[in-house]
Amino acid sequence: MNRRDFIQKNTFAGLAVVTAPATVSATPATPQENTRLYWAKLLYKIAEPVLKNLSESTLQKNWPVEYSPAWDNRNAKVAYLEGFARTMVGIAPWLALPDDNSEEGKLRKQLHNYALKSIQNSVDPANPDYMLWRKEGQTLVDAAFLAQSLLKAPDALWKPLDETTKKRVIEEFRLLRRVVPPNNNWLLFAATVEVFLLAVGEEADRFRIEFGLRKIEDWYVGDGWFKDGEVFHMDYYNSFVIHPMIVDVLDTLLKVHQKQSPEKKNQNLEDQYTKAVKRMQRQADFLERLISPEGSFPPFGRSITYRLGAFQALTHTTLLRQLPEGVSPAQVRCALTAVMKRMFAQEGVFDKAGWLSLGFAGHQPGIADSYSNAGSMYLTTLGFLPLGLPATDPFWVDADAEWTQQKAWSGKPFKRDKAVGY
Repeated sequence: MNRRDFIQKNTFAGLAVVTAPATVSATPATPQENTRLYWAKLLYKIAEPVLKNLSESTLQKNWPVEYSPAWDNRNAKVAYLEGFARTMVGIAPWLALPDDNSEEGKLRKQLHNYALKSIQNSVDPANPDYMLWRKEGQTLVDAAFLAQSLLKAPDALWKPLDETTKKRVIEEFRLLRRVVPPNNNWLLFAATVEVFLLAVGEEADRFRIEFGLRKIEDWYVGDGWFKDGEVFHMDYYNSFVIHPMIVDVLDTLLKVHQKQSPEKKNQNLEDQYTKAVKRMQRQADFLERLISPEGSFPPFGRSITYRLGAFQALTHTTLLRQLPEGVSPAQVRCALTAVMKRMFAQEGVFDKAGWLSLGFAGHQPGIADSYSNAGSMYLTTLGFLPLGLPATDPFWVDADAEWTQQKAWSGKPFKRDKAVGY
């Protein structure tokens, strides 16, 4: 399918998510099928406490939120929107799959029901779990993650909402124009909120979209790396935020253009999108190479407590079926599964009530940044984006394969790395 056909099939208004129908087999599960179910159950375990409680209007009542020992004293209620929105952005592609009666399908349907009710409750001023939409700049960040989730799965998460809830979401997003983003990755949060409004037919602040894209472009330093502001930071923010949000913003702009002018090609936007995907592929290449033969990866830079969120550029390229040349879907599946099993087997990743704790591989509150709380931790759901691929996709059915460091440290041939010029 070419890019133009893809846009036509996936335009937000009337979007049809194209996935293969799920099938249930009486034959024993293959190792690959067991791996997918492991991912699904783990994601459900992470997401269920947040969405079940929010859907029942008990999130703020029942969640004993843990805050960084260095907490910066902003309004503590930001944690609830962080936990909700960050959960949503990681589960959205999975929820977009069609219903089925498999074990996985039942888990997915339950989360889907929770998610729809959670959106409704989060914007209802009369609800005990109405979010802190109108205070603190942090709200812009997590509104953007919620907007991303709605863009990733409009048929599943936007269209089913009642009109009152839709109007309330739109109003809260509009009011976020009060937040002037600093000159760093926050520019993309403003752009994402506005491009969502554009996608649903509302008036958008095009300056916040265009300025964000142009300023971030100024900070590109080459070989798949952006500065996060005027100074380069060696951390995972190129993957947490920068590459995936650029791609999502440009993708949405293309879809809106295709809807408004189906016979008129926007070559400039097409070229920007193509370049953005190539750069994200390069970032994904680095991320795959960071996974050790034992399934560990280096905990450097800010926000390392976001755990699997560090791999979003890799999981996003996987979801788009745009992995770097020479990196197979199977090796990514095996590498990420090894990381999941190593990380989430550690005692203390979840507290006794099942909420995510502060830490990296366990409960390690001392490494949490001053802006971090237990809600922040739910960005780890971004490591699960490939669940949005149908169970028949090569990512899930191809035979297990060694990833780069496994090959390198066992004396086997592996792909030579080289810089790129875009």
